[in-house]
Order: sequence, then structure tokens, then C-alpha cells
Amino acid sequence: MVQTETVKNTRYKVKDISLAEWGRKEIQLAEAEMPGLMSVRAEFGKEKPLKGARITGCLHMTIQTAVLIETLVELGAEVQWSSCNIFSTQDHAAAAIAAAGIPVFAWKGMTEAEYEWCIEQTLFFGDESRPLNMILDDGGDLTNIVLDKYPEMVQHLKGISEETTTGVLRLHERVKNGTLPVPAINVNDSVTKSKFDNKYGCRESAVDAVRRATDIMLAGKVVVVAGYGDVGKGTAQSFRGAGALVKVTEIDPICALQAAMDGFEVKKMDNIIAGADIVITTTGNFGIITEKHFRALKDKAIVCNIGHFDTEIDVNWLNKNYGHTKDTIKPQVDKYTIDGKDIILLAEGRLVNLGCAMGHPSFVMSNSFTNQTLAQIELWKHHVNYENKVYVLPKHLDEKVARLHLAKIGVELDTLTEGQAKYIGVPVNGPFKSASIIFTLASTKMEVRIPAFFNSETRSVKCF
Repeated sequence: MVQTETVKNTRYKVKDISLAEWGRKEIQLAEAEMPGLMSVRAEFGKEKPLKGARITGCLHMTIQTAVLIETLVELGAEVQWSSCNIFSTQDHAAAAIAAAGIPVFAWKGMTEAEYEWCIEQTLFFGDESRPLNMILDDGGDLTNIVLDKYPEMVQHLKGISEETTTGVLRLHERVKNGTLPVPAINVNDSVTKSKFDNKYGCRESAVDAVRRATDIMLAGKVVVVAGYGDVGKGTAQSFRGAGALVKVTEIDPICALQAAMDGFEVKKMDNIIAGADIVITTTGNFGIITEKHFRALKDKAIVCNIGHFDTEIDVNWLNKNYGHTKDTIKPQVDKYTIDGKDIILLAEGRLVNLGCAMGHPSFVMSNSFTNQTLAQIELWKHHVNYENKVYVLPKHLDEKVARLHLAKIGVELDTLTEGQAKYIGVPVNGPFKSASIIFTLASTKMEVRIPAFFNSETRSVKCF
């Protein structure tokens, strides 16, 4: 039973508020694994750089997100939250946040209508005289609702930080169309996000999800991974580490070459799907698994997705044509029968690692969420320095986020001498990578603007 109540004058809607104590215990464990966020609290806690900010967040309501939310509050912000996926909420995490007096509207297994309703409950802080003034988004649904459905709120909005590839692409579309009314920071393309959350997070959580959902033996199984971007790389490594025979599909020649040189067979989906025991999509696109693929699958093949949205697998076709055969084995594990063969679909084609498991580990999410926190601080304090474009975090902050996590895993760094630093043209203490990086984004030409934090300079590079 979903509960809508008030705690300490706090509005919320969660599955079960009695789960709060369990959630609080797990949050305390997670804090020990999230040194980046805890260091930011220690550095900025007294200053309260987010005082006056009313941050509305739409991001998976997990234990790790709870640590992010409480970090934003510790830095002075008012925060309200919803989840960006109908299956990704960890109900004990949502309960703990509600019990702490922070408005949250999220539960695992909500409907699409309830999902949008939850987002809309977070737009005003008490009444219509106190609308949100900052957005922290994952995928762009919150951003789209505010900008398209409530354009009158734009006058109060200072900036947007976006967590994932899909949401970043949506922001760039707005820039192209002239419909982005405020500056935005693309957190996804921080190295300490995309190369850690997307790659190393999936390396641990992909196999975890399939095992929890099906209890299948992975060693010796044939796994087809659709896509070899950062998510695909981590996912392929995850299944290889479990002893599976992994094959990759790609449309990008560079990613295909990387996969081949990493030791994976790269073939067209149509040519390898018939032999697959497991198919997992990672592309962020749509129409990856369609009717012809479902019909080609072997009996008891498992199909799942670890991309952000549920568009990669044509679940609508499946339900329209074979919904009458659907047999729910347990939540988020459904069996369909197609032409006499059973097909197992996980998490209804949505993020399998959050729908069927607990998502990424706390440590890797600390990297992502430290970037989110720094982005929110910068946009709140210095939004007047930016045009209505999409920016990425500068290298010195990317490296700072990495440094904050080294001691936890026992890493020691050597230090350049003055002569060595001069020889390669970098400062002794970094940043060690050039800000002029060429990003490849969906084969489209985009301008990525890189903020020089805490001053008004910007540097721009073209993306091809």
C-alpha cells in the first residue's frame, strides 16, 4: 500500500514509511563508501553555498541518491525529489528521506501516470509562491515538464544539471532549437562520471541484476551486448568476468574496433541473436530488439536492457501480440511464449540493474554525485556568467573528484618535479589533461562549452 502522509509537516508519498529505519541504516553504510560527497560536506558545509536554492530532483531514488539529497541539504538547499524510473526506487531509501523531513514522491512499481504525478508534486515548495529554482535531472523528463508544461516557472529557474546521456542529448536539441532558456551543466561527460558510473558501475551491476532475477548459471552462456559505449564496455566486461561468451553489436566503427581489440566478437544483431542465451541492450536508442529478433530467439532466452529508457526493446509489440501469453514469475520477471518458445523479459525492458537489483555500488556513485553537487553549486552561485547553452565540468574539478576517492582504496600518487611538469606543459598538481577535448556525441556536431569555475571565463570546443 502506497502511503501519502505528513512527517514534520513534510509532504511525501512512499510505499511504506515504516521502512525508514532500515533505510537510515543503509544510508549510514553508504556514506562510508561515498568519500567524495562526504568530503564536499566537510569543505562546504559551514559556508552553505546552496542557501536559497530550491532544488527539484528527478533521479533514481536509491540509497546512494539519499546521500546526495542529504548532501545538498547540508549545503543549505531545500530539496524535493521524485524518481526518474518507475522501477528504480528503493522503498526503504524513499522512506528514510521522507522520515528525515525531505519531501519525496517515489515508490517501486508506479504506473506511468503516477510517475508524472510524482514529478509534478515536486515543482512547488509549499505553495505556488515558492517554485523550484534549480533542476537536477536524470534523463530530461523533469526538465521537459517544467519547460514545456509550466513555462511560467522559467523566470525563477537558474540552471539545470543533467546526469545521463539521453538527457544531455535532449538539452542539445533544445540549444539547437533555441528552446533552452537557462544554462545547463552536462554531468554525464565528466570523466569521473561516464568512465566510472557508466563503465565500472555496469561492470558490477549488470551480472548482479540477471543473477538476482533468474538465478541462471552464466558461465558458458552466450551473451549478446548491443552497443559498446561506456555502458556496453562495462556490461561486456561484467558478463565476461562471469565466464560467459560475450558477443557485441555496434554501428560505430571506432567502438566496434575497440570491442574487437578487447577480444569480443563483433557481428550484426540479425546474425547472432539466434544463438544468444541472454541479450542486453545498452545503446540509449530505440528499436534495437524488434519483432524479427524476438522470433529468432531460442527457447528460454533472456532479454533485458541497461540503457536509460525502455525504448530499446519493443515491449509494446510484445504486449500487443503476445501479451495474452505473459506469465509473471515474480516482479520484473515475465515469461512470454512466441511461436512455441518461451522468452524471459526482465524489468519490462527498463533499467535491469535497478529494476531487478540495487543498481551501482555506492563508491562509483559517489563520483557521479560529487560532480552533480559541484554543478549545482556553480550554477546557483554563478549562473549569470553563463549563456543558455550546455557546459561540462572543467578538468581540474574532474581530477578533484577523482582525488577525493583515492585514499579510500589505498591509492598513492607520485608527484611531478618542476622540470617534469614543464617538460610536458602541465602544472605540478594538474590538471593533467587538456580542456580541449573532442567529444563524440551521437554523430552530431555540437558545441560543448567548458566553464572555468568561480570566474566568468568560458572555453569552447567543437564536437564532431
